[in-house]
Amino acid sequence: MAFKRTAEAVWCGDLQGGKGALSTPQSGLFTDQNYSFKTRFGDEKGTNPEELLAAAHAGCFSMALSAVMTKAGSPPDTIQTRAEVTMEPGMDPGPTVTGVNLVVTGKAPGVDEATFQQYAEAAKAGCVISRALSVPVTLQASLQG
Repeated sequence: MAFKRTAEAVWCGDLQGGKGALSTPQSGLFTDQNYSFKTRFGDEKGTNPEELLAAAHAGCFSMALSAVMTKAGSPPDTIQTRAEVTMEPGMDPGPTVTGVNLVVTGKAPGVDEATFQQYAEAAKAGCVISRALSVPVTLQASLQG
């Protein structure tokens, strides 16, 4: 059975001077989290879509790697993943995410480096967010009067 997870964004104003708020109403984890041009392309405190994409990817990959290792009979003690999202600002038609680098370290008794690499590759291929980065995106748009 399919299920949905949602997040909401509100943006007010023009691109460079405007401000936005991001919320996760299902979990309630955060409400009206500040984001703006300056949090995305500058150093103002707040979040941005690329940081949230990195967090989602790091979390998903860590869980996928745990699943792969557990299924193989080598459940990990710990997995730590950093996802580095690269965005190129000067591309056409505009800023573009050009890649994600996953940096993972794990601790698993009895697992050698070569086997860990195989597990990591399998997790990368199976991670929901890794696969989502290449799926079609649909859109429903309406203008309020």
